[in-house]
Amino acid sequence: MARRRRHEEHENHERWAIPYGDLVTLLLAFFVVMYSISQVNDGKYRVLSDSLNAAFRGEPTTVSPIQVGSQAATTVAAPVVQLAEQQKLMALRQLQQQTEKAMAPLIMQGLVDVSNADGKLSIAIRSDILFTSGAAAVSGQAEQVIHLLGQVLGRFPVDVRVEGHTDNVPLEGGPYRSNWELSAARSVSVLQQLIAAGVPPERLSAVGYGEFHPVAPNTTPDGRNVNRRVVLSVESAAAAAPATPASGGGAG
Repeated sequence: MARRRRHEEHENHERWAIPYGDLVTLLLAFFVVMYSISQVNDGKYRVLSDSLNAAFRGEPTTVSPIQVGSQAATTVAAPVVQLAEQQKLMALRQLQQQTEKAMAPLIMQGLVDVSNADGKLSIAIRSDILFTSGAAAVSGQAEQVIHLLGQVLGRFPVDVRVEGHTDNVPLEGGPYRSNWELSAARSVSVLQQLIAAGVPPERLSAVGYGEFHPVAPNTTPDGRNVNRRVVLSVESAAAAAPATPASGGGAG
């Protein structure tokens, strides 16, 4: 029997197209990845990641919502905000140190108290060294104290709220009908002295709380004495250091 001649297999001259197509696909994926990395955008990166996963695995792996644009802005803004807050706190600490140095003799006598909490500096001054009983005009000796304090505050970008407080003893006679009016008048008097010392008026405000924000019981003379006070509530208005260093000494 004659042997049947085996037909030669037909050679496929287009086999090169398959690896070439794979190479082009890989190059495209490579350049897309390089582009996404150069943009440093978390939202776009997650979109690209989900797209590639969906193409090669059939489903995306990201389960949280994707935010494009705003996510990147938030990521960049967060360190900036933190830096600004740190600068504000640093400025307040510097202000506290200079205030304590300037008011050291009065602090030792218990007539001035300086505290810093929750990003605010509080400077409490006993009314005994500022005013005579029932009056709102600042005494001559107190003017020197406030002027020195104003020079310190004027070097820093801070907002200052001057708060007047009294005890609960009713007023008898005089130009003021209530402790509320007296506390408001006293806060304005201190505010005016701060302006004269160089604190910008636009950074100042005054308020009178009367007898309604005591820090001690009004049942004893000592408690009432503590409650009669003017408080400078200081908050940083800008993240900046003082303009110029102090050129004078502390209170004498």
